[in-house]
Amino acid sequence: MLQPQWLRTFRTLVSVGNFTRTAERLDLTQAAVSQHVRQLETRLGTLLIRHPRKIELTPAGHALLDFAREMETAEQRLTQRLAGNEDSHGDIRLITPGSIGLAIYPRLLALQQESPGLNVHHRFAPTREVVEAVLENRFELGIVTLKPDDPRLSVTEWAREPLELVVPAGVEIHDWGDLETLGFIDHPDGQDMASRLLSRRFPGNPGISSLPRSGSTNQISLILEPVARGLGFSVVPRHAREAFPDHQAIRVVPPPEGSTEVVDTLWLLTRAEWPLSARARRVLEYLKASL
Repeated sequence: MLQPQWLRTFRTLVSVGNFTRTAERLDLTQAAVSQHVRQLETRLGTLLIRHPRKIELTPAGHALLDFAREMETAEQRLTQRLAGNEDSHGDIRLITPGSIGLAIYPRLLALQQESPGLNVHHRFAPTREVVEAVLENRFELGIVTLKPDDPRLSVTEWAREPLELVVPAGVEIHDWGDLETLGFIDHPDGQDMASRLLSRRFPGNPGISSLPRSGSTNQISLILEPVARGLGFSVVPRHAREAFPDHQAIRVVPPPEGSTEVVDTLWLLTRAEWPLSARARRVLEYLKASL
């Protein structure tokens, strides 16, 4: 009999293409990942061809991957049929980008406190991983900033999130030279966000690439820490700024009079093939009301 954990490990390994990242994602040791694959290959034959930087599926590997997907889909549907009408017990599985996740996660915990039978599972991830997680039924709900085009997904506009120019408290920004003096605190989406906002605020500017970099971080909750210490400025979504604890150390530069905000649309993703569970519907209603 093929153990469900072996199949989950195999699917994750195929998805990420690397034994080390598979172990990190599943909270296993790399040895455990290798052992699961060996157990499968003992029963089914060679499943993977291991190259230095990638893995390649054999025909048997492709057949097992299809089987694993069918089994997970069947299990997901069984779980939803057995518990889908219960809104106060069971798992809440939501995957989001960083900024909105900072706003959502404390609210999910508050909902769990109201209904201790609920189990909150939230993950921060970029858009591509969010789409994959929802398609693979690892998360029932996903939120992204770029609208995907996949017929297997139900995609609806969920919220709108303004971008903000954030500087150290007490700093005034009058022109492009003031930004050059401060320097830019970069982050994974920083250059894209800054380009869109600063082109609106400072028409005809030399571009974000012309500004000196004062630092960078890939942790959404820490982007404004160097700003608060006077080390530079950044452009972040409003929820990231609101989640930063030291509000007195930073300042939001308002748009010029008559200028409109730069706003990102957040899209809610679910699988199109079946209806939302009662828990998921309750979560969405609760978040809409609390946000």
